[in-house]
Amino acid sequence: MVSKRNLRRPLSPLLCTLTAACVATAMYAQAQDRTVLPIAPPPFTGTVGSSFANSTAAPTPPLRAPAGAPNVLLVLIDDAGYGQSGTFGGLVPTPTLDSLAAKGLRYNRFHVTALCSPTRAALLTGRNNHAVGMGTITNLATDFPGYNASIPKSAALLPQVLQMNGYATAAYGKWHLIPESEDKISGPFDHWPTHQGFDEFYGFLNGETDQWYPELTSGTQPVEMSAPAGRKADFTLNEDLADHAIRWIKSEKSLSPEKPFFVYFAPGATHTPLQAPKPWIDKFRGQFDMGWDKYREIVFERQKKLGVVPKDAKLTPRPKEIPAWDSLSPDEKKVASRLMEVFAGFMAQTDHEIGRVIDAIRDTGQLDNTMVLFIAGDNGASLEGGLQGTGNIMAAINGERESTAEMLKILDKLGGPETTPHYPVGWAWAGDTPFRWGKRIASHLGGTRDPLVVCWPKGIHDGGALREQFEDVTDIAPTVLEAAHIPVPIEVNGVKQQRMDGMSMLATFSSASVPSLRTTQYFEMLGNRAIYHDGWMAASRSGLLPWVYTTQPPPDPNRQPWELYHLSEDYSEADDVAAKNPDKVAELAVLFDAEAKQNRVYPLDPRFGGRQARPEGNHFRYYTGTGHLYLSLTPAYENKSHKITAYVTVPNGKTNGVLMADGGEGGGFSLYLKDGRPTYTYNYFKRRITTIASPAPLPAGPAKITLEFNYEGGGIGKGANITLLVNDKPVAKQRLPETVRMAFAFEDTFDIGEDSASPAGNYESPFPFNGTIQHIDLDIEPASSNAGATP
Repeated sequence: MVSKRNLRRPLSPLLCTLTAACVATAMYAQAQDRTVLPIAPPPFTGTVGSSFANSTAAPTPPLRAPAGAPNVLLVLIDDAGYGQSGTFGGLVPTPTLDSLAAKGLRYNRFHVTALCSPTRAALLTGRNNHAVGMGTITNLATDFPGYNASIPKSAALLPQVLQMNGYATAAYGKWHLIPESEDKISGPFDHWPTHQGFDEFYGFLNGETDQWYPELTSGTQPVEMSAPAGRKADFTLNEDLADHAIRWIKSEKSLSPEKPFFVYFAPGATHTPLQAPKPWIDKFRGQFDMGWDKYREIVFERQKKLGVVPKDAKLTPRPKEIPAWDSLSPDEKKVASRLMEVFAGFMAQTDHEIGRVIDAIRDTGQLDNTMVLFIAGDNGASLEGGLQGTGNIMAAINGERESTAEMLKILDKLGGPETTPHYPVGWAWAGDTPFRWGKRIASHLGGTRDPLVVCWPKGIHDGGALREQFEDVTDIAPTVLEAAHIPVPIEVNGVKQQRMDGMSMLATFSSASVPSLRTTQYFEMLGNRAIYHDGWMAASRSGLLPWVYTTQPPPDPNRQPWELYHLSEDYSEADDVAAKNPDKVAELAVLFDAEAKQNRVYPLDPRFGGRQARPEGNHFRYYTGTGHLYLSLTPAYENKSHKITAYVTVPNGKTNGVLMADGGEGGGFSLYLKDGRPTYTYNYFKRRITTIASPAPLPAGPAKITLEFNYEGGGIGKGANITLLVNDKPVAKQRLPETVRMAFAFEDTFDIGEDSASPAGNYESPFPFNGTIQHIDLDIEPASSNAGATP
C-alpha cells in the first residue's frame, strides 16, 4: 500500500521534464498547421541556464501523422484493360484482387488518362495531367507548357505531402515521371522519387523494362537484379519488387510501429515485354483457343453476372481495322493463342506477387487499418503489338516482324529471357471488353476506363459492394488525404500550390447512393479527345492507329468529327447519337475547348515520333561511370557513319569486359574484350548477329581500340561496312547487309564500361571491363555525309 506521505513528495526533475514533454507534444499536435508544409517545429519548452546543472532539457516532439491515419498501399498495374482480370469478368484469375473486392468495393466507372506517365502524374499529384506538364509520356515531351514532362513544384506529390505529415514512404517498380534530359546518374534529381516524397525507391525510371534483365535504380544509383541461388531460371522482376517491398514494410513496422506508411507498388506489369516464368504461362495452355471475338462474348456475360457492367449494357462491335479471329490461318491462331497465354501468365504472376505484399502487411497486424487502392490498368490494354503480335517488340517497331513460320519455331520460348513479346491487337481489344479501342485512345472508354478496387477494413463496412459514381484518377490523392485527416496544402516548401483537380471519393466508401462530385472531365492523348459532362460524352478520335508507325504528317485532330454518347443510358459507348443531337455536340465541343485552355491541353499533337531531340553534335567523349542512358540521351548514330575509339589500359592476366554497348538481347551492339581479344558484335534484332574479333589477345599496357562503321546510305536501315582496328591497325572487317532503322531499345540503355540489363554481345551482363578506360570517343559523320539516310 502506498502511504499518503509518499504521495505528497515533490515530483522528481525527470518526471517533471517527461510530463512537460508529453503536454508539449499533445499541445503541438493540436496546434499544428498542416496547410503549410513543412510543419513549423514547436518552440523550445525547457530552460537554458549557464550550465547543465541549472538548465532543463525538453525534447522536440516528433512529427506524427494525425490520429487514426491509415497505412496506404497504392497498387497500379500497367497496360491492363477492363476485361482482363477475373475480378471484373476477365478470363485471367486474379485471386488477390478478388479477395480485396470481397472485403472492399469495386468501382466500375473509374477513369485514367490513356497513357502511363500522364496517369501516374494525375494519380500522384491529384491534378489533371496536362496541368502539371504531363500531356503525354516523358519520352515524347515537347517544349509546350502542357507537354514538358516536368511536374512543377506547385503540384507537390501525394507522397511528399504524406511524408511531411509524419508518414513513412516507399515506391517500388515503374516511375516514368522524369524528363528524359534529367534521367541520368548526374541528375538533376528534382523529379526522382526520393526527391519527391519517397524515403525509398527501388525500380526502373523509364516506361518499361525486361523482367529477366531489368534496368534498375535504387534511390538514385543504378543497380543490377540478383536472383537467389538456384533461381536464375525462374526469378523475374515481379518477384524481386515484391521481395523489396516486403522487407521494407516489415523493417518499418519493426522500428516504427506507430508510424503509418504509404507504399506505391507499380510493378510495370503487364506492359510489354510480356514475360513470366514458364510455369505461370503454361497454366493457361489452350485456354484462349476460342479467339478474341468469342472471348469478348464470354467476358461480357461474366461481367453482367458479376454486376460490373449494367444488365442493359451493349457489347461494342469490333473495329474494321482489327481482323476477325476466324480470318486467321490455323498457324496464326496457334501463335496468337500462345501470346495471349504469355500475357495471362504475366498477369496471374503479378496478382500473386501483390498478394505476397498484402500478406506481409497482414503479418505485421496492420491490415485492418491499411487502405489498399488497386488500380488494375493505367491506360487500357495495349494495342501496340501489331495485327499478328511479335516475339521481339523492338524488331517489330523497326519494321522487322517475324513470319508465322518463324514464330512457330520459338513458340515455347515466348515470355522467357530470349524473347520480348507482345500480343496481337485483337487480344488487347478483347481485353478492353465491353468498350471500344484501348491504350493511347483517350477518346473512347477502352483507353480510359479501368478497374478500381478499394479495401480498408476499418473504413469500409460494405464488403463486396459495387460503386457506380463517375470517378477519375485525380480523385485518389484527395481521398487518401481526407482519410488521413490531412488537408490539401496551400503551400509546400515556400511554393504556393495550384488547384487540386481531384475530388475526394471518401463519401462513397460508406454510401452507394451519394451523388458523384465530378460532373465534368476532359480527356486527351495524342490528339484523341473527349469531354464528359452530366452523363454525356463527346468523343473525337485522331484517326491514327497505335500499332502503325509512320513518318507521314498526321491529320489535324481539330478537324476530326465528334461522336456523342449518352453515358447515363449507354454504359459502354455503343450508340453514337451525334447526328440526333447536334446542339449537344456543339455544347460539349465548346466545353472541351474551355477545359483544354484551362488545363494547357493545346496544341493538340498526334505525333508519336520526332517529338524529342537527341544530343546535338558529332563528337562525344565518355569516361568510366557514365552510361545508363535512355534513347533521348543517346547520340543519334543510327543510319550514319560513325567511329568508336577506346583508349584503355589492359591489365596483366585475363582481360574482359564491355567498353561501349547499346541495346541488349533483342537487338543492339557492343564493343568489348573477351579473353583479351577486342570484339564487336552487331545484333540485328536476332535476325542476324555479326561478330568480328581480333585474332590475338592484347598484351598488358595501353591500347587504342577502334570500330569504324561506314554506312552505305541511300535510305534508312541500309547496309554498312565495319572494321575493327587495334592500335590503328585493321584486325577484322565485315559487311552488315542491314542496320537499325529507328532504335535498338527503349528500355535497355547505352552504357560505358559495362552492359547493364540484358547483354548485346556473347557474354553475361553486366560484364564490366576489368581494365582501365581513359576515355572513349564516339564520332558521328554529319547527316549530309550520308544523304538520304536520316529517318
